[in-house]
Amino acid sequence: MSQELSGKTVLVTGGSRGIGREITLGVARAGANVVSCYRQEGEHIETLAGELKNIPGDHRLVPADVTVPDEVEQLVAGVRDNYGSLHGIVHNAGVISHVPFGKLPLAEWNRVVDTSLTAAYLIVNRALPLLSEGSSVVAIGSRVATVGIPLRAHYTAAKSALIGLVRGLTKELGPSGIRVNLVSPGMIETPEAAAKLTPEQRRVYEERYAEIIAMGRFGRPRDIAEAVLFLLSDRSAYITGENINVDGGI
Repeated sequence: MSQELSGKTVLVTGGSRGIGREITLGVARAGANVVSCYRQEGEHIETLAGELKNIPGDHRLVPADVTVPDEVEQLVAGVRDNYGSLHGIVHNAGVISHVPFGKLPLAEWNRVVDTSLTAAYLIVNRALPLLSEGSSVVAIGSRVATVGIPLRAHYTAAKSALIGLVRGLTKELGPSGIRVNLVSPGMIETPEAAAKLTPEQRRVYEERYAEIIAMGRFGRPRDIAEAVLFLLSDRSAYITGENINVDGGI
């Protein structure tokens, strides 16, 4: 992989599993120093730390709940103290649940919206002094934001609102040379998602979506990471305010 992010520092939220993990590793392999935050301890953190240790650069895994303002403040303060500035922010943190709208508790609405949307506000708002001309902000949205899906009104609403946030920030931060974009995955196969399915459930799932996805397969975390790396790099220097669907042609 080319070192197109060499000497730069990138902050990734929710960067320890699935898509976030692939983004964290991809950013590091592209030559950047990466700070990746996570909420839950576990073996996945230890294995990720081991992989990052073998990639040149000053990489850090930091526990932080990005829905808690004080923890976001501490996270950003650590970036400022250790690196001084940021080239990129990737807001990948997000949660999802499947609940009929009529039975959706306010607490669950808040949990999902706060993690995807409010946390994006907190991260960018607090880290804004560390950004400058040439910096790039990338939020991870979802293809469902513009099509909707049953049982996930709260998730769809949060991801849809990210589109508006990105467009607003594009207009406000563009004059300072800061780009803001969104990457919206379609059906992405992650180890965590695959582990929840029985072989029969997986077969039915694959057959159903093979008819919907033009490319006939699920996406992989690396497919999303590559789009993010492009938006972080100078190759996308004139791209801002975009919502890039990475969905295989749904």
